[in-house]
Parts: sequence; structure tokens; C-alpha cells
Amino acid sequence: MTNRLKHIARPAAVAALAAAGFLATLAAAPPAAAAAGSAAPECVEYYQSWRYTDVRNGCGDTVAVTVEYTNGQWAPCRVIQPGEWATFAGYGTNGNYVTGLRTCDPAAASGA
Repeated sequence: MTNRLKHIARPAAVAALAAAGFLATLAAAPPAAAAAGSAAPECVEYYQSWRYTDVRNGCGDTVAVTVEYTNGQWAPCRVIQPGEWATFAGYGTNGNYVTGLRTCDPAAASGA
């Protein structure tokens, strides 16, 4: 192998190892969905646009909810008081639409 090829092959190998390590870390990390519970009550509704997803608690009780998106991403858990709203990320330019709302652990919630 010429000296020039060694200089090209080494950075490529380092980049490949770094990428593999990053992917292994992602695979080993617990999914955000692990904190999600059952489907949110029907009285909790969402309205989405490309920029925001607004969630309204139409229930008589406080709820803690998270939003699930088409790419498997989950939003942080939020506590919403009766009659109040919380704003989450919208579907964006990549079309990452909301697939549903789930209850979540209030201890992990950031608040409304």
C-alpha cells in the first residue's frame, strides 16, 4: 500500500469505527417510549401543523402525556391541567406526523 493510500484508509477506518460506536450506543440506550403508558384518554386531543402540535386536555382531571411520531420519536412527558394546552414539536418539513398520544410518568414530566 502506498503512503497516500494509508492516509486515506486510516481516516475512513476511524470514521467507520466512530459511526459503529455511535450506533451501538443508540441501540443500547433505552427507548424514550419505555416511559410511556397507555393511550391517552379520548378527552385529550391534538392539533398538528408543520411547526407545532398543540395538545388540549378536555378532561376533568390532570393528565401527563407524550406525543409519538411516525419515525418512532417521542416528545418529553408534559403535565396538562384540565382545560389547558401544551405545545409539542410539529411534523416539520420531513413529514414526521403524530401517530398518537400516550400517558406517561408524571415524575418524568417537565410541567405544562
